[in-house]
Amino acid sequence: MTKPIMLSYLVFICLLLNSLICVSQTLPSSQIYHQLLQLKETKRVLYVAAHPDDENTQLIAALGNGEHVQVAYLSLTRGDGGQNLLGKELGIELGQIRTQELIRAREIDGGMQFFTRALDFGYSKNPDETLQNWDKKKVLSDVVWVVRKFKPDIIITRFNTVPGGGNHGHHTTSAILAEEAFDLAADPKAFPEQLNYVDTWQTRRLFWNSYNFGGEFQPVETEKYAVFQVGEYDNLLGKTYSQIAADSRTMHKSQGFGATPRIGAAEDHLQFIKGESFEMSAFEGIQSRWREFDGGQEIEAMIQTAIEEFDFKNPVANIKSLMQIRAKLSAHDPEAFWIAEKAQKLDRLIFQVIGLKMEFVTNQELGFGGEDIKANLVVNNPSDVLITDVSLQLYDTYYSSGKKIAVKNDPVEIPVEFQPDVNAPVSQPYWLENPVMDAIYDIRDQQMIGKPFNDMKVGGELSFNIEGQEFNIAIPLEYKYNDQVDGEVKQPFTIVPEIDLEVSDQNVFLIPGVDPVVTVTVNFHGKLKKGELSFENLQDSEYEMLGVEDNLTQRKRIYRVSFKLDKNEKREVVARFSTSEGQVFDQITHRISYKHIPNLTYFSKAAINLIQENWNVSKAKIGYIMGAGDDVPAVLSSLGYQVTEITDYSLVNLSQYKSIVVGIRAYNTNSALAANEENLMTYVENGGTVVVQYNVSRPLLIKNFGPYPFAISRDRVTVENSPFEADWDHPVLAGPNKITEADFDDWVQERGLYFESDIAPEYSTPLSFQDPGEEPLRGSLIYTTYGEGTYIYTGISFFRELPAGVPGATKLFINLIEQ
Repeated sequence: MTKPIMLSYLVFICLLLNSLICVSQTLPSSQIYHQLLQLKETKRVLYVAAHPDDENTQLIAALGNGEHVQVAYLSLTRGDGGQNLLGKELGIELGQIRTQELIRAREIDGGMQFFTRALDFGYSKNPDETLQNWDKKKVLSDVVWVVRKFKPDIIITRFNTVPGGGNHGHHTTSAILAEEAFDLAADPKAFPEQLNYVDTWQTRRLFWNSYNFGGEFQPVETEKYAVFQVGEYDNLLGKTYSQIAADSRTMHKSQGFGATPRIGAAEDHLQFIKGESFEMSAFEGIQSRWREFDGGQEIEAMIQTAIEEFDFKNPVANIKSLMQIRAKLSAHDPEAFWIAEKAQKLDRLIFQVIGLKMEFVTNQELGFGGEDIKANLVVNNPSDVLITDVSLQLYDTYYSSGKKIAVKNDPVEIPVEFQPDVNAPVSQPYWLENPVMDAIYDIRDQQMIGKPFNDMKVGGELSFNIEGQEFNIAIPLEYKYNDQVDGEVKQPFTIVPEIDLEVSDQNVFLIPGVDPVVTVTVNFHGKLKKGELSFENLQDSEYEMLGVEDNLTQRKRIYRVSFKLDKNEKREVVARFSTSEGQVFDQITHRISYKHIPNLTYFSKAAINLIQENWNVSKAKIGYIMGAGDDVPAVLSSLGYQVTEITDYSLVNLSQYKSIVVGIRAYNTNSALAANEENLMTYVENGGTVVVQYNVSRPLLIKNFGPYPFAISRDRVTVENSPFEADWDHPVLAGPNKITEADFDDWVQERGLYFESDIAPEYSTPLSFQDPGEEPLRGSLIYTTYGEGTYIYTGISFFRELPAGVPGATKLFINLIEQ
């Protein structure tokens, strides 16, 4: 059994093209021809904005498929600070989901994807506020880095540099940084450390993708524009660019951005900002890059001949011309980023005309360092083209089949057995390997900056020979299985720790009358090992082991623990399992699974927030009506409440509950709740308390809710520790726990969002918050009595504050449900 060294860096062909499934699909001849047209074209466009879903997919689709140029989208952030329509994931979890949604979107519209190190810290009202959170120099250097690496002919910003008008501060900042990077990328004195890897680059022109959200675009007479037709029908693809764009945008499912394609002609206008002037075309005067090196024009002519002589009926007949182009291109050192892309694209074209199928698969999704892994390499050639010398190098070992020739539809199969190195790094997304520093991901390898996702860590180099030319393809190991509904499914093979932990409660509340017992589960992915559980940042006297039990079948060891602190405080502690061999394991393995993206895995410390307070909590029975998804019910359970998720949306048996809490965006997502709103109001009238968390104004599934009218605005307060005013005698602030000024300290991300407006006089508003330089907003929480009960609607971001263990916000929420 071979014990190889784990790869830390191996770029594979599908990475640049944002595809997990490496060269394993075949295309109809019209699409192969379409890619041949893209092979010839060398113009490059960089589109710049702030978040996933900011990009104009219609323009990207038209440029990439109609103009055949290589388009890339640079998103400053991964969208960590947004909301999630699909589930509970927020923060870095949501950022991972939205990263994959962007990668899938680019697979559809044909673009590439880049990011900076900037963390999406939430909504920002102006660029000054944005750059108070971000280190401008670092984010600007990342934009310059991407420009120098990608070398665009033109840059297009989604937004302009003018703040205000309700524009997100991140949006405006993206345009400001793009404009500065346009000049700095060409300056050797700017970020000179980058020049160890890339050259300076002067982009030809900078444009703003001007628009008018209020109606049809109206050009400004004094400005110069380039115009692109973005609604045309592509005969080779069988779709309009509007259809491609809608399919791409629909990948932003976590944001509820399913899109219907526009029918008919459409135009996009690019307002010229700076650079070389032009008369008609944005690409005016930009020459083919094939002419930049000796022999390049000959290669361009060969591609043109292949286009003119392309055989649609028998695509494999094109192999001769493609192999001739490859032989000529291989004679040149692909130092330029774009030449390396063309070489990879040409290889894909060759595989597609042959119909070549390659996969390296295993029947397990997770593995750890030192584990025996069994896999299988399959290479199938359905054509008459002879493929010889098929082999796989997996780290330091070569595998080959006795049958080294892949002939027509007779697959070569090579069984592979290996062990990842015992010290193999886990499959952590590269931007999460180090703690976030001041809203900037701490990425220490310059060449990783900008990449959408990790380089391949588990996989091998597949080698074979076609007509005397050697091919070396980095191929990832994938988990392959058959789903009864979806059929064949492939997921990335993932390295996890040999031992990881789970904690039953992220927040543990040590309050009168509540004696929480926390379960810490030690998962052994291999054999059970002897060891001890301890807690970092906790004295031995501050916790007690109540019991331990081994589950041999599930390979788990389950500890039951209680805690006691000497004073009221919030303290983060980390569970650690130390083996008798001296190994220490302190990580939780987190898994995220949605069908529209690959399964995601990341790792965090096994941290627990211990919060000791003298709060009054009734431990009553609470009903929770889930909306888009949040973790508030888990926090309420940790506080001692008896929480039941209400799934009978007829809402006819509510009297058993002291209070009903309605989850975030429930009136945007839960049609059954909206249909039975009257029963919820009857519950209030009969003496119950209802607390409704935020919704957005569109789409609402019910026109009016609550006992008295109010509207939902777009008002929000984005500074988490912003000034506030309070009616301290109001019932929700007076008891059962007295709220004080200190309870509004140390909040996270924001105060709240989508505040109420046009509020009926029957409601009281005990709180107001204000962002710097703005007027106070009183719509964060509204309160009224109705019949014998109480109705509360709030835009305060309890869905963020409670899971983060913010004591003051938790105390306030207790008061709401205790009314």
